[in-house]
Amino acid sequence: MANVLDLRRRIRSVKNTRQITKAMKMVSAARLRRAQDRALASRPMGQMIVNLLESLISRSELVDQETGLPKHPLLEQRSENNILLVLVTGDRGLAGAFNSNVLKAAMKFLQVKAGKNIDIVVVGRKGRDFMRRRYPTMQPESPTRAGQVQVIDQYAGLLGKLEFEGVSEMAQAMVKRYTQQQVDSVYLLFNEFKSVISQRVIVQRLLPVQEIGRREVTQTEELTVGERERMGEAARSAGISLQQPEPSELEREAVKFGTQPVDYIYEQPAEELFAGILPRYVAIEMFQAMLESAAAEHAARMTAMDSATNNANDVIDTLTLNLNRVRQAAITKEIIEIVSGAAAL
Repeated sequence: MANVLDLRRRIRSVKNTRQITKAMKMVSAARLRRAQDRALASRPMGQMIVNLLESLISRSELVDQETGLPKHPLLEQRSENNILLVLVTGDRGLAGAFNSNVLKAAMKFLQVKAGKNIDIVVVGRKGRDFMRRRYPTMQPESPTRAGQVQVIDQYAGLLGKLEFEGVSEMAQAMVKRYTQQQVDSVYLLFNEFKSVISQRVIVQRLLPVQEIGRREVTQTEELTVGERERMGEAARSAGISLQQPEPSELEREAVKFGTQPVDYIYEQPAEELFAGILPRYVAIEMFQAMLESAAAEHAARMTAMDSATNNANDVIDTLTLNLNRVRQAAITKEIIEIVSGAAAL
């Protein structure tokens, strides 16, 4: 049995750990609030682009009357032989099952698409390390594939300093590969975030564009009831609302744009404007997905640190109880020795 000094040392160590996990929880809660604000701030821009594209669709001919094919290459449907998967994970651990859930969904997607050529673009160090251990990395300017499933690019540290310019460059590269028919479809796998207790891992098909303003979800993994409860408890203790944020005034105004029953006058032809704005719509979709994934990662880390803090409290209570028992046993033993010595005299 451990002595008093060992138990005190262990209690002190656990208290130090509890102090760290509690601080990490509060840091994650603050970052979660900022991530939610950024996600909300990006919605009006996305809504404006959606409304503008819908307005252009109603005023232009997007299908060639002779061939019946879409005029814009990003609308063209092709048989899926070559697939591009964008996998969004975190850069750091200590986030509970956040990264493992995303990676499990990725492996499930690869099993569903077995037999096809799949190129993987990984966002985040956790996904990069996971995929590199299992699939080869394609060398730049290589004329041959490294394998049926291969990693072609990685972006480590992007979610930590997320800017639209970096995501836009990534989206432009994917649009270029699709228009050049190097890939037949582009999928985005990320953690969709609406609120702390309303999130799920989804696979969204980005290209070809099916319907403007609606996510085409092909695969989804929901949170369990236990995970929702733990996240709810962590959010309440950190003072974070569990409700989905209400649309801002700017977002409500953005919804009205382009939907009025009037005839807009465009300086360029509607088809030309549509061709120029549609790639930016794809970039906005990717940017919003990564903002939501960043918020989901902070929520998962906040929940994990809250659970670690609660476990530390339980360990401290157990060790304190054992310490009191050991001290009581030592005092009782000393009393017995004193009484026995007095009786011997």
